[in-house]
Amino acid sequence: MAGKSSMRSRQSVRDMVLSMLAVGGVVAVGYLFIPHSAGDGVHQVDYRSALSSAKRAAPYPVLGPEGLGDTWRATSVEYRKDKSGHNVWHLGFVTPSGEYAAVEQSNAAKADVLAAVVPGGAADGSAPVAGRDWERYQGDRYRGLARQDGAATTVVTGSASYEELAQLAQALK
Repeated sequence: MAGKSSMRSRQSVRDMVLSMLAVGGVVAVGYLFIPHSAGDGVHQVDYRSALSSAKRAAPYPVLGPEGLGDTWRATSVEYRKDKSGHNVWHLGFVTPSGEYAAVEQSNAAKADVLAAVVPGGAADGSAPVAGRDWERYQGDRYRGLARQDGAATTVVTGSASYEELAQLAQALK
């Protein structure tokens, strides 16, 4: 009896190994023939038409970048009214260093805009950008450059360095 049991055990192990090889072969073939996405997974958007529409609809001069170059990749764009009825413009980017930066504009109060886009933000000095002073804010996760023009608050914010945020701010027209 011990011989039959040992033989069955060896046959079971052999069957299990053959099954695993068959499954491994199917997985390998699937991996080779199923297309894989190239790149870093960043989904770029074309923001130009949304910018044009927002410029026509907003009660303030909506700003968009000019001349940033291909290393700045736009990833999100939106123009909407918030729950308080304020007009909100958002344009997000992946910067050349791989960080996040965004243009946020609204006709809401500056303190409200800053609280929304630079959570925990505290004043951190000022920075001259293209001949204008921008206020610097350092938040819990993001930093920002802010300025008030009439009824519009503009904040350039993100995880990017102040230098990259200043590059984005300088490109705004």
